[in-house]
Amino acid sequence: MTRLNTIARLLAVFVLTACPGCRKNTPTGATPPTPAIIKSKTGIEMVLIPAGSFQMGSKNASPDESPVHTVHVSSFLMDRYEVTQGLYGRFPLPDPSHFKDPMRPGEQMNWADAIEYCNERSLAEGLKPCYDTETGKCDFATNGYRLPTEAEWEYACRAGTTTKYSFGNNTNALKTNAWLKQNSSGKTQPVGQKKPNPWGLFDMHGNVKEWCNDYYSETYYKDSPERDPRGPADGEERVLRGGAWSSSADSCRSSYRAGDAAINDTCLASDAIGFRCVKSVE
Repeated sequence: MTRLNTIARLLAVFVLTACPGCRKNTPTGATPPTPAIIKSKTGIEMVLIPAGSFQMGSKNASPDESPVHTVHVSSFLMDRYEVTQGLYGRFPLPDPSHFKDPMRPGEQMNWADAIEYCNERSLAEGLKPCYDTETGKCDFATNGYRLPTEAEWEYACRAGTTTKYSFGNNTNALKTNAWLKQNSSGKTQPVGQKKPNPWGLFDMHGNVKEWCNDYYSETYYKDSPERDPRGPADGEERVLRGGAWSSSADSCRSSYRAGDAAINDTCLASDAIGFRCVKSVE
């Protein structure tokens, strides 16, 4: 190989590494390089998730996780940690959390609480809010913060893996990767204490279940589009993902789905439900 060819190859590697937008899409089942970790204008760590394709769902689980289907997801930014009570308290919003601690995830958060936080955080950074809080409709064309789609959430959780969990299939390994019923001492725990997934995201398994933007439907996967699916047009419940401090090992799987009513009465919300934010890449 000539010296000129060697230099050309090194330059190509540098461009693909230094410029996330220049990377090729992630092939199905492949584990791409760890995405960049950046800080938002308000100092919140986010992970730049690269565009790619993956197999969404599971063949050997609940019927609502079938059929397994190929989904392509565009690049986006995702909070590295679940939204903590400390972050939630930066804005003029009442904190309904049961297990009080600024480093623990905000919980007893209904869906309306979550989207209101998204809007407040957008305004604080001079961005256009995504949500109409009266209707709950999300404008995906804006540059503000929102809840992840169900497909974005599973894609980010899997981080290129095809196993039950982002760390493999061994449920015994959950104790070092997640807070769940068997090790949580009956409460949430400060974020970021367990191992992150391959893309540097913490607590994607356990601690608190996380709201997604989508309406929940047991049969949605039968009709889901291949590119950037956003869930059914309407419904009575919103999607929850990730499992919680009170969950079984099965409920913490990457593909596990659940739905809950997007109630407005915070007093009825669960202390096992929180969220994290995403933002479309401009």
